[in-house]
Amino acid sequence: MKTSLLGYPRIGEKREWKKALEAHWAGNLSSEDLHAEMKAIRLNHLKKQQDAGIEMIPVGDFTYYDHILDAAAMFGLVPDRFEYNGGKVSLETYFDMARGNKDVPASEMTKWYNTNYHYIVPEIENTTPTLTANYLLDAYKEAKEELGIEGKPVIIGPYSFLKLAKHYKNDAFPELLTQLTDVYVQLFQALADEGAQWVQVDEPSLVTTIPEADLPLLSKVYDTLQKEVPQLNVLLQTYFEAVSHYEKVSELPVAGIGLDFVHDRGKNLHALQTHGFPKDKVLGAGVIDGRNIWKAKLKDKLALLKEIQKNADNDKVWLQPSANLLHTPVTVENEPALDATLKQALSFADEKMEELRTLQYLEVEKPEATDKILEDNEEIFAALRTKGWRKEEPDTATSKGVSRPLSYEERRKKQLEKWPLPKLPTTTIGSFPQTRDVRRLRARLKKGELTRSEYQSAIQSHIKTWIDHQEAIGLDVLVHGEFERNDMVEFFGERLEGFAFTKNAWVQSYGSRGVKPPIIYGDVRFKEPMTVEETVYAQSLTDKPVKGMLTGPVTILNWSFERDDLPNQQVAFQIAEAMKEEVSALEDAGIEMIQIDEPALREGLPLKREDWPTYLEWAVQAFRLSSSYVKNTTQIHTHMCYSEFQDIINAISALDADVISIETSRSQGDILETFEENVYDKGIGLGVYDIHSPRVPSEEEMLHIIRRALSVLPDDLFWVNPDCGLKTRNEEETVAALKKMVNAAQKARAEVTS
Repeated sequence: MKTSLLGYPRIGEKREWKKALEAHWAGNLSSEDLHAEMKAIRLNHLKKQQDAGIEMIPVGDFTYYDHILDAAAMFGLVPDRFEYNGGKVSLETYFDMARGNKDVPASEMTKWYNTNYHYIVPEIENTTPTLTANYLLDAYKEAKEELGIEGKPVIIGPYSFLKLAKHYKNDAFPELLTQLTDVYVQLFQALADEGAQWVQVDEPSLVTTIPEADLPLLSKVYDTLQKEVPQLNVLLQTYFEAVSHYEKVSELPVAGIGLDFVHDRGKNLHALQTHGFPKDKVLGAGVIDGRNIWKAKLKDKLALLKEIQKNADNDKVWLQPSANLLHTPVTVENEPALDATLKQALSFADEKMEELRTLQYLEVEKPEATDKILEDNEEIFAALRTKGWRKEEPDTATSKGVSRPLSYEERRKKQLEKWPLPKLPTTTIGSFPQTRDVRRLRARLKKGELTRSEYQSAIQSHIKTWIDHQEAIGLDVLVHGEFERNDMVEFFGERLEGFAFTKNAWVQSYGSRGVKPPIIYGDVRFKEPMTVEETVYAQSLTDKPVKGMLTGPVTILNWSFERDDLPNQQVAFQIAEAMKEEVSALEDAGIEMIQIDEPALREGLPLKREDWPTYLEWAVQAFRLSSSYVKNTTQIHTHMCYSEFQDIINAISALDADVISIETSRSQGDILETFEENVYDKGIGLGVYDIHSPRVPSEEEMLHIIRRALSVLPDDLFWVNPDCGLKTRNEEETVAALKKMVNAAQKARAEVTS
């Protein structure tokens, strides 16, 4: 069995990738120096894989921002507003598409299937795909010339690329797919001419619910590629779930198929056992978890491999992670402070490579040579069980049937009496700029350079500054700014039982933005109030309402590395019970506007539509468990971002939040089509400007979105806000943008009134 990776983390052990990008964007690193830095990082990653003994090393998985953006640039699919004139896309235009500039907004960004990674959505307007540059060929040649690596180029497949793209008519899909396939033929021919043996073509959309009508189109794509470039072996790679239409997909004319045997819930294995696997194809067996950080139970993995081997030619099985390792941190070795028992149970990207090699070794050695390895592995999990972190018997209670005592309409009357807000009230999503000074405060506190009292006084100073800013700008509902928080999930995890935290376990979220997901290793419990002190202080500074800001149970779950010994539903209810206690603590302290953010609710959706109802039922139950035990006058807000909301509009309504705010700026207002087709009868704020771009939009742009929203939403239910928190922006642009937002809201308010 060969060992193979699907992709390696870009961010670097110490975030070298992020630092290089941000130095360039800040004007402190030239384009030439950026290219040099990126090459050094890229080659270092390849060398690590080479030294680890990985035989099928991916190349082309590295990127300067996002791999889907790379493909769009390579195919010349640049939106008209960026004034692209053909040829290789410049670095400046590439970053403008990702981040926007002072004149034009960035391309839309949304979640990568059911992960917390974000990709840049390709926009296909009236452009025919063309091969503007062959980045894959460049990556293949570099690995071969610099390190002697016969790399496996990796690219998103044409079918999935078009499924991820927007701004083309549905009936144009077949023709666009044909045009794009012709580009792939050119790309693959150049690889074959250079001597490449394999290319990994990622088709993750094949694990979603795809229409049968697409299957002939899919066959045509791979028939064409095989006919035109027969000398290049194609590994058709899927991940995150079981492949749909297994029989048809397994018959495609490709040299190999990669399947996820971790997150498939046994369905890929069942398909293999039921229908077999083509003897002439390589099977990329994704047996090591590429998305979570728990060490593999080797005995179970060997049993799984034996079942796979019964249905596939052993000489044609590749040992792989279940997905690209960009979803995991780089190495456990950089975490000396972790509890020793917990640390030995963890496996990040580098450790997963070791696990692949160990499985490869166990497969070829005699049983007596493997006993010690398996015994040592079993002891790791035995030690975890004896720590007392987890109950012997898991809870079986659910929150089914939890609801507010009054309907939304009845609550709303009481809330209007309590808060006589103007029409189209303005607010923000929660966070304000986390400047270097703010981050330095936390660092100094950790180092013991500040006392807790000194730290709290400094945080209160920042809160006061931004309460004053909000008052001056004219916002109607204020927030305290979240200056005491490092991350919206990590902050709460640090204050709840059952979570562990890392120092360097960074994972890319979008662009240069990295997060350190908490590790849920035990039962989650509330300890003491977490947000009351700062929120109450902010409220003492103003007569306007200040929202309490919390993260919801489903988002805390989805943005953490979850336990692998309990169903996610069970863990979500544990978190919900803990957050319910925090909601009560805020309400007892006089805070009666409380926002419980659930930006990750949709990303947890199963990738097959038939599995959605079960997930949405418990996700809604978890939110309602955290939010329903409040007074009728307490107004519950929530926030969601980067989602295809039309898919879950009924579930959003079932949350029974009094006000929901959702992103709409990057999607060019596409979300409004949802409300043209569906009635939404609760308070709603559509984000009127994109906070992920440094660009300050014009007042007229925001007013345009407000006006369009008011064409489909009642003006007495509509709120005006940015599309997300303002943590990543600087003070100057934040104040400027909010002033324009308030002015736009006031103009719209006057139009509505008249």
